[in-house]
Amino acid sequence: MPFVKPSQSTTAASTPAEMYRDLPPRPDAVPGLWAHQSEMLSAFAELTNKPDVALELPTGTGKTLTGVVIAEWTRLSRRARVVYACPTQQLAMQVVGAANRESIRTSLLIGPHAKWPAAAETAYDSAAQIAVTTYSTIFNSNPHLADPDMILFDDAHAGEQYVGEAYGVMLKRRESPAEYAAVLKAVAPALDGVFLERLRQGAPDPSIGNDTRLVVPLRQPGMVAALDSALGALDAPLKYRYSMIRAGLAPCLVYVSYSGILVRPYIPPTHQNRLFTDARQRVYLSATLGEGGELERAFGRLSIDRLPAPATAPRYGRRFFVFPEFVEGVDATEFAQDVVKAAGKALVLAPRTDVAEQDARDLAQPSWPVFDINDVADGMAPFADLEHGVCGLAARYDGLDLPGEACRVVAMDGVPNQDNLQERFLQTRARAGAAIAARVRTRVIQGAGRCTRGPHDTAIVLVLGKELSRYLTRPEVTDALDPELQAEVAFGRENSQAFNATDVMTNVAAFLNQATDSTWIDGAEPHLKSMRKDAVKVDPPGTAALASAVSEEVRAWASASAGAWSDAATHAHEVARLVGAGGRDAAGYRAFWMYLEAAWSDHAASEAGDAAGRAAAAQLVRQAERVQSLGSWVREMAPFPSMERSPLGAADMVAVTQVAAQLVGGVNQGKLRSRLGEIHVGLSKRSPSVYEPALTELGKLVGADAFKPKGKGRCDSVWLWDNELWLALEAKSDHEPSGVVPHKEVRQANDQLRLLASDRGLPQAPVGSATVIISPKPGIDDDGAKGAEAHVHMVAPPLIAEIAYDVQNAWEDMLTKAPGRTPDAVRDLVADVLQGRGLLPTLLRERLTQDPVNPSARDDLAE
Repeated sequence: MPFVKPSQSTTAASTPAEMYRDLPPRPDAVPGLWAHQSEMLSAFAELTNKPDVALELPTGTGKTLTGVVIAEWTRLSRRARVVYACPTQQLAMQVVGAANRESIRTSLLIGPHAKWPAAAETAYDSAAQIAVTTYSTIFNSNPHLADPDMILFDDAHAGEQYVGEAYGVMLKRRESPAEYAAVLKAVAPALDGVFLERLRQGAPDPSIGNDTRLVVPLRQPGMVAALDSALGALDAPLKYRYSMIRAGLAPCLVYVSYSGILVRPYIPPTHQNRLFTDARQRVYLSATLGEGGELERAFGRLSIDRLPAPATAPRYGRRFFVFPEFVEGVDATEFAQDVVKAAGKALVLAPRTDVAEQDARDLAQPSWPVFDINDVADGMAPFADLEHGVCGLAARYDGLDLPGEACRVVAMDGVPNQDNLQERFLQTRARAGAAIAARVRTRVIQGAGRCTRGPHDTAIVLVLGKELSRYLTRPEVTDALDPELQAEVAFGRENSQAFNATDVMTNVAAFLNQATDSTWIDGAEPHLKSMRKDAVKVDPPGTAALASAVSEEVRAWASASAGAWSDAATHAHEVARLVGAGGRDAAGYRAFWMYLEAAWSDHAASEAGDAAGRAAAAQLVRQAERVQSLGSWVREMAPFPSMERSPLGAADMVAVTQVAAQLVGGVNQGKLRSRLGEIHVGLSKRSPSVYEPALTELGKLVGADAFKPKGKGRCDSVWLWDNELWLALEAKSDHEPSGVVPHKEVRQANDQLRLLASDRGLPQAPVGSATVIISPKPGIDDDGAKGAEAHVHMVAPPLIAEIAYDVQNAWEDMLTKAPGRTPDAVRDLVADVLQGRGLLPTLLRERLTQDPVNPSARDDLAE
């Protein structure tokens, strides 16, 4: 018989939590809201009049349920359209499933608009159901959704990847060689000749792959039009991407590398998207609130109100971090394979596809299936159902759920700090890593939590490779983690480097078998509890300064997008001023914005015929170069019209003069090539008696006074460019490629510049001088890192070998082009070649000082 249907109440629930209690119960629904979810929903109800609100909901704290409840409450209480946006279609389908379990009906609107189900679109249009879609449905040149009252963005911490990249064109050399060549031709006038020659080679040389240059087309005559012509000829789907920025091409930046070219604005001009900006409210569900303004930059918003995670949020499960690279005397890959064998399965995450898939093959047993993205395109269920197997995925740090026994190991390889060319430039050239530090840290945190989705899940986190192992030992990284995660990382690091392979594997077994073995509970958990209580979360230096400037950054780019160059420059000036409060930690980012101010000021002055304004812009470029300090990318930038390139600094002139003198005086090419061959051989050996002399000979070929200082405990080679810049090199070529650099060797490195200054009768080393430890080890002893002085850095031997190849190519180039030139012309040639190959002293310093041993140390040699 039919059910009796009493009249329904038209009174809307006053809070999202109240509405949740009224939802029809389903057998597969969650039992109820957690305390922290109720707190978050109540707090949100107080902010319904705020245009932008971010909710901090870390991994495993019920973010999706919180989001769909907010969406449904808003739809019902306001009788309005609501959109729930996800980064990917797979995540959108997961949200629909979660909503259905709670009796919340949704309209799944993904893929091409023409294929949307008519009934689902109508249900959204009439505000009868929430629309669940993807970021790309919103951020495209012609959104087809009816205007919403509210848009919720799930996984908003990944906004840069899905919003910023929507407003850009990435031309990958392998996939679009003709288009790459056309755009390269358009921006070629802004690139130095040697670098351009290297880009045009059919195969990359050893170091070109890591080099990224910035071009500002606005200040190069005719370049915006040439770039528009090249990009305007693109075919689908690239032409759709270009349509997003074509109207605002003039302020766009171009990042040029051998592998690809990226054209995009720094801040996405989302203010031009009516669907996005006209929504009454935008809600960002994020694993982190982005203390330095990351959410505002990613979404192009002036300010976002924040609701931090309640203190009642549950623990996200237990992770045991294992660092194979730190276990002394083992092959790290074989050891990691043993860990995966003991657990039965593993998910592998890496920034690049080739790395993820190779790691997956390396970690799998011979009979195990190895999955890639094609096997899990529609969800992780096929992998979760396997008894044994390994799945390798690239850049999928979010949206993968493998709870319980679905998978007990997540292996991570590589630091995801160069997700695109803009990030690579900021990280490696502009020394502005502070601006993306929280973004990178969040990717690592999210990746580590893929197999611990609930408070009772347990999983091993295998930290693969030297790069990520070193990253997770840096105090500025670990101190910014929440106390629980700080404790897990520190505990894992200590228990990897303190024991041999057998002991570490015994601990792995204890962790995996907690249901039947109390060893972990009794032996590890008390230590983790103590470490968690002692840990204090500390934002990295410069965070507050970055946060204070973000609204001015958004205003600056909005003005530039509108062609209001003078206003854009004014806002950029304010950004640089505010960021300057962050001191040396934000100096690279400050220089970046000072250069933008200079470019926009120069353009405005040019349009107004203001000669004084153009002179002031040129002075701003000089100031940006000084703020960036030695090895500045600013000096590589093509000068503005009527502006001359700044002269070489003193150290660089020393090197150019020395090398030019050798060329003018005559070089025995046979002997030189033999010498270069001996250097390559020496640098390929582990024996110090062979490696160290090769290091010194290499220094001589870049115009340095290079030698091994006499005396006990002195460094293995020094490269001196008069008293302008010194590099003291501590070669540890005989180190085993596992474990950590001992404390005593860091203490020894601390003294080298002082000893050298004493030798030369000087009170201290020249400004910017550095000591570089060359070691294959993946990390530094904790006490050694804490006690390291600011001038001490660490590199791996392959970087030195890479520099040696650059030196060989530079000399071959100079020997070919020098004959018949005047001495002055030879000096110009040497300057161009050394700069184009990254071999000027200041550029060598930049290459060798990317990894300070103790980033928080005070730098007595800074400018």
